[in-house]
Amino acid sequence: MIADNLKKVKDSLAAGVELVAVSKYHPIESVREAYDAGQRVFGESREQELRVKHEALPSDIRWHFIGHLQTNKVKYIAPYIAMIEAVDSLKLLQEINRQAEKNNRVIDVLLELHLAQESTKSGMLPEECFQMLQQGEWRSFKNVRIRGIMMMASNTDNGEQIKQEFTRARDCFESMKQQFFADDDSFNVKSYGMSGDYLMAQECGSNHVRVGSMIFS
Repeated sequence: MIADNLKKVKDSLAAGVELVAVSKYHPIESVREAYDAGQRVFGESREQELRVKHEALPSDIRWHFIGHLQTNKVKYIAPYIAMIEAVDSLKLLQEINRQAEKNNRVIDVLLELHLAQESTKSGMLPEECFQMLQQGEWRSFKNVRIRGIMMMASNTDNGEQIKQEFTRARDCFESMKQQFFADDDSFNVKSYGMSGDYLMAQECGSNHVRVGSMIFS
């Protein structure tokens, strides 16, 4: 069942779009089934759950941390995490750099933007993010690599609103690329779109979608 669902999702992805299978809250057996069907990138949002799965599952899985990450939890995932998708402050970026250095690693990160019309969503407002980039302290961080942006659209049935938010995310990415990362080919990730809206997200420039319920239901 999971293998069939995974194939259906992958067949609907445009060329160059990476699938992060959101495995949070799903048992190890389900993750293994997706792994056996060829999936290698999985998203988790709780450090303890991730630790258990990381220890139990094959070592070539690329784990992405996709939830809100507290600075005091960074040290636990720094030895093995492939990407931290939800960097929402300079303080968190500093800590990731510090812990990555301790582990002699460079950790890929995405800057989380708050573009939804919901106060409960986390992330930096675009102006806050641009201000942080403008100040430039991040340029001295040798152990983090800013790969792009991520965001979550509003939880609404209003497709036009979601489309506007996705389009704004793409515009923010392009402005950042032009202003701060013009010479950095690795700044190339636009992470938005989930089970209910990833097809629209692709149309709006996303090249990195996070799909869970459509795969693991």
